[in-house]
Amino acid sequence: MHDLKNKTVRAGLINVGSRGLGFTVRIGALMVLGRLLTPDDYGLVTMVTAFTGVLNMFGCFGLFQAAIQRDTLSEDESSSLFWLNLTFGAALTLTAIVAAPLVSAFYREPRLLAIMDVIAFTFVITAAGVQHGVLLQRRMAFGTSAKIEISSLLIATAVSIGMAVSGYGYWAIVSMTITLPLATTIGLWLSSGWIPGRPRIVAGLRSMLRFGVGTTLIGFLSYITNNIDKLLLGRVWGTEATGLYSRSFYLINFPTENLNSTIGEVAFAALSRTKGDPDRFRRYFLKGYSLVVTLTLPLTIVCTLFADDLIIVILGPKWTSAVEIFRILAPTIMVFAISSPLGWLLNALGMVKRGVHIGLFSAPLMITGVLIGLPYGPRGVAMAYSTVMVLKVIPITIWALYGTGVRYREFVGALASPLAASLVAGAIAYVVHGLAALALSPVLRLMLDVGSFGAAYVAALLLIAGEKALYLDLFRDARATPSV
Repeated sequence: MHDLKNKTVRAGLINVGSRGLGFTVRIGALMVLGRLLTPDDYGLVTMVTAFTGVLNMFGCFGLFQAAIQRDTLSEDESSSLFWLNLTFGAALTLTAIVAAPLVSAFYREPRLLAIMDVIAFTFVITAAGVQHGVLLQRRMAFGTSAKIEISSLLIATAVSIGMAVSGYGYWAIVSMTITLPLATTIGLWLSSGWIPGRPRIVAGLRSMLRFGVGTTLIGFLSYITNNIDKLLLGRVWGTEATGLYSRSFYLINFPTENLNSTIGEVAFAALSRTKGDPDRFRRYFLKGYSLVVTLTLPLTIVCTLFADDLIIVILGPKWTSAVEIFRILAPTIMVFAISSPLGWLLNALGMVKRGVHIGLFSAPLMITGVLIGLPYGPRGVAMAYSTVMVLKVIPITIWALYGTGVRYREFVGALASPLAASLVAGAIAYVVHGLAALALSPVLRLMLDVGSFGAAYVAALLLIAGEKALYLDLFRDARATPSV
């Protein structure tokens, strides 16, 4: 445990670097596919993934997190978990295939039948690599995980773009949902070198299943909260409206989700090993949370101010109808930055029941909001979703932090500096944008906007907000550790 801090920081930086590269690849794919495919193509696949995503919440039944959270994990326990995950995955694949006609009938769209039959196999493919991913994370071998992730993403992107160029339409999107988990699972098997033993019942399995049930319920409630909008839009407004909304939502959500999962994977592993030391646990959590909000809050301002150019540059001119939706959803970036780390905190402490209660509180609010906005189309749904997310963040934060040892004052304090720096940088970048608005093309204007914002943000953060000590500490810890 003496070098856990250095290993954690080093692993976090590796994860940030790899996800940054992955972010670049995904943005490149969006730029190419957005020009080759249509909102209708994306709408079709979103209709299916809105349903399969619900099933995906039960994919490994929370056993991935349960295995990470345990202090020790025996060979027999690992083998038992592998076979359980594979059984759950196969059952979900069969369930999705059986449900495909119902999904097609729900949307009144016959093309969804074949799409869902193909996407169904992602469950069993993913399940075959879950336990190998657990073993790599428990070793904190994030460098290896990063190589697998980037390689798999490059393969899946190349296949998807190749199919789009060849005229396969929405099947180019479907191909990525299969190719990415397949390449990842193969990479995990080859890299971990672990071969599961025969199935058997072991003593520690029951406690992991109990933990897994709680995290699965939390994930299910969170998924319903965050995806009921797309499901209902598809039913009422059809494929094009769903495609416009889903791409806007994806562009808003995936950078934040990328950063949160990048830091969260490392933070959860470290927090699970320090929960017996409350002071150390609190410091680790606050540093991880500070890093998330520092990297994420600027995105809220950039996406709000420069939505027009972002959509034109990334997706292309045929997506201009998504600009207003994208801008309305921008505040949710800040909400996710604040709330997602609370999940690491509760799971690492084993407080899954509180997470379930928070989910039960959030889901009805979101469903009600979406139903109110639904008659007004994708813009109305976006406004409802964004409003509910912003309104519930404060009570949920207070509820989640209670009794964890993390003080409210410290939590808010970690948010204050990057928020102030983002507002200062946003004001400066907006002035620069106004001066150059007519003289430059959208690409050059966006580069200038983001560049001026980034320079102003870093200066404000280090000089005005006084965060220099935090980042120097992170840098020293990274250099102090030779490997992970």
